[in-house]
Amino acid sequence: MTGTRREILTIGAALAGSGLWSGTARAQAAPVLRLGILGDLSGPYRDLSGLGTMACVRQAIDDFARAGTPLQVEVLHADHQHKADVGAAIARQWYDRDGVDAILEVNNSSIALAVAGLAQEKDKVFLATGPATADLHGPRCSPNHVHWTYDTWMLAHGAGTATVRAGGDSWFFLTADYAFGHALQRDTARAVEAAGGRVLGQARYPFPQTTDYSSFLLQAQASRAKVLGLANAGTDTVNCVKQAHEFDLTRKMKLVGLLCLLGDVRAMGAEAAQGLLLTEPFYWDLNDRTRAFTQRVLPRMPPNIYPSTNHAGAYSAVLHYLKTAAAMGSAQAKASGRAVIERMKALPTEDDCFGAGRVREDGRKIHPAYLFEVKPPAEVKQEWDLYRLAGTIEAEQAMRPMSEGGCPLVRS
Repeated sequence: MTGTRREILTIGAALAGSGLWSGTARAQAAPVLRLGILGDLSGPYRDLSGLGTMACVRQAIDDFARAGTPLQVEVLHADHQHKADVGAAIARQWYDRDGVDAILEVNNSSIALAVAGLAQEKDKVFLATGPATADLHGPRCSPNHVHWTYDTWMLAHGAGTATVRAGGDSWFFLTADYAFGHALQRDTARAVEAAGGRVLGQARYPFPQTTDYSSFLLQAQASRAKVLGLANAGTDTVNCVKQAHEFDLTRKMKLVGLLCLLGDVRAMGAEAAQGLLLTEPFYWDLNDRTRAFTQRVLPRMPPNIYPSTNHAGAYSAVLHYLKTAAAMGSAQAKASGRAVIERMKALPTEDDCFGAGRVREDGRKIHPAYLFEVKPPAEVKQEWDLYRLAGTIEAEQAMRPMSEGGCPLVRS
């Protein structure tokens, strides 16, 4: 690894801050499976990631242990700081020196693409539960990772197509200037145009240092577009919506959060967020199973945080990984990440967050997606009761067809 002294010290601090948690499912003699959560502990996605993901991973381990299958599992946790060199250095150390078998989350698409390459190089596992770029199951697919929770194509076609059909046929994009934001804008623009809409303009802002969006919002207003598509996430989305509300922009434009999660909406407040459209594959109050999962994991979650889609994705992917490792045996699962991914594709998925599903040949996890609209304040019954279900997208329609992805693993 090369870099300035400051960069090396920053990476060292991130590694030194890694947390370790061990969950044992009775088999002390079995090889230890090590999971590494590489997420955001201090930045704009910390509430969608961070300690909430750790809580849901612990819940997956405990739920799996109750099934009686003997496995020994340890979990490490580190902050990638949204810096590609930091994230790649942590991943390399975990795979090379710390015996980590599978890395998960990585809610930064640029870092996720680097981790995917490392997993293939080292024959390890990458459970991509946090990144959104659809390239992970397209041209950048590999036999060593799965793309689990959501992606830019799913988000774009869920919210983009439905909004155009409802009359929102002219768009302006406010976009985080890095791989994730670019991919989300690209895929949404294609969906908008395919549905008969038009893109009137865009504004890209420096990520992650931007907090004042006033000049970009004025550009959006001047475009006279009907819809403002927010190609960002986390506190960026929260601040954009709050500032748009302050400028009274929400009376003139429909806002669409292209990767907006429940915690973001709560941070905005129902007054500012009402009417916002968004697509998610998980909502705590969606059905009996999601409510049961939420009640189990809430005591472990950080204060005042309900499980979000990212957290649910980590739970779902880890549970399936553990089922697969148990079916193979820990020793065989540790020997080859590629073999684990092949087996994960062969076994059907089943959990309380996403229900029944599967992992396709291109590595994409298949499950339904849902279009939600944020309720007006008068309809909110409790603090986290924020969504109204506006539509369901069945599993096979929610994800990009394999024939359009360009994944080299897919047989023609």
